[in-house]
Amino acid sequence: MKYILLMSGTKAGVDGYRAWSKKDIDAHMSVLISLNRELTESGELVGTQGLAAPHDAKVVRGLNDGAPITDGIFPEAKEFLLGYWIVDVARPERAYEIAGRISAAPGPGGVPTNMPIEVREFAMHSPQS
Repeated sequence: MKYILLMSGTKAGVDGYRAWSKKDIDAHMSVLISLNRELTESGELVGTQGLAAPHDAKVVRGLNDGAPITDGIFPEAKEFLLGYWIVDVARPERAYEIAGRISAAPGPGGVPTNMPIEVREFAMHSPQS
């Protein structure tokens, strides 16, 4: 069963991360890198990627003729996608366990960040089917 684990955050959270000490950033990243290595070795990790801060994000819409129009991020948006993991696991509980470990990655002073991680199963029928 394939799942995508979505890490979202607020602008304040993104700005706050920039104020973390190098030691706190290293501890946070070390936990996530270790988890990614473990998931790779178990064959459960399909892919993962962190995203750049949302400051330069663009929203693209196609006009009737297909020509794109772009706009900045929605000013009313309260949360932004920060990164994702795609995992292929035997049961939903395993995806929840992985999401819990991501959420518990340490923040400043080693306190878990408790970031919400959205867990979504891939649709059975996709455009590639």
